[in-house]
Amino acid sequence: MRQSRIAAGACSLLLAAACAFAAPATAQAPRTVAGGYVALGDSYSSGVGAGDYLASGKECKRSSRAFPVLWAEAHAPASFSFAACNGAGAKDVLTEQLGHLSTRTGLVTLTVGGHDSGFVGVLATCALGGAERCLSAVSRSRAMMDGSLSADLDRLYTAIRSRAPAARVVVLGYPHLYHLSGSCALGLPDGERATLNDAVDHLNAVIAQRAAVHGFTFADVTAAFAGHEICSSHPWLHSVDVFSITESYHPTAPGQSLGYLSALTQAS
Repeated sequence: MRQSRIAAGACSLLLAAACAFAAPATAQAPRTVAGGYVALGDSYSSGVGAGDYLASGKECKRSSRAFPVLWAEAHAPASFSFAACNGAGAKDVLTEQLGHLSTRTGLVTLTVGGHDSGFVGVLATCALGGAERCLSAVSRSRAMMDGSLSADLDRLYTAIRSRAPAARVVVLGYPHLYHLSGSCALGLPDGERATLNDAVDHLNAVIAQRAAVHGFTFADVTAAFAGHEICSSHPWLHSVDVFSITESYHPTAPGQSLGYLSALTQAS
């Protein structure tokens, strides 16, 4: 998520912190895909947390280890446009990223909805406010998912189809944040971790439902990340990092390659 939009949440998270999908080697050349590939979306698509950020568009924190880059390298589309940007919500994708689409676009991928549902604020509230305030914040977030986010997704999906009528569109969801009964000695109790995971499930359900209405494919990543959430023995998600607050709760490089790339490969 764009750093300018998470500054308030960052302070709360800092206080809370104080208390390769590798395909088998083959001699074959990458399979060429007809049409161009356009990667839209938020920080989960731009690769925040994966490192090796590209020099161009630094504010978007696009990583050379992000799953869209890895997919393009493996499949050699006719063209590749990496439009995803840290902090993008559905309205940002609609107004700032769709210029990359055309009648020649063959594949579109997208992650969006976490910012629109206020998840940064939810995480900060749950970290600092106790169980009751956490439940209230999650309840408000779920209402946003069912209301404004659902409507914004419909507008965005309609525009994507209009600009790229021949494209296969794959909408990817979000992973569970926490492994329950895991290795974390400090932080949220498992009850609140489960509440956050349930909220992610609800967000994914809203995204999947709206994607289906528009004839898009939804790729669920929760199975790919199972056993690799925060508090697992081998997490593919960053926990709160006081030295790089923006990367907190984002996939690591293995999360991009073994989690997201795997899900996209299966869906496409």
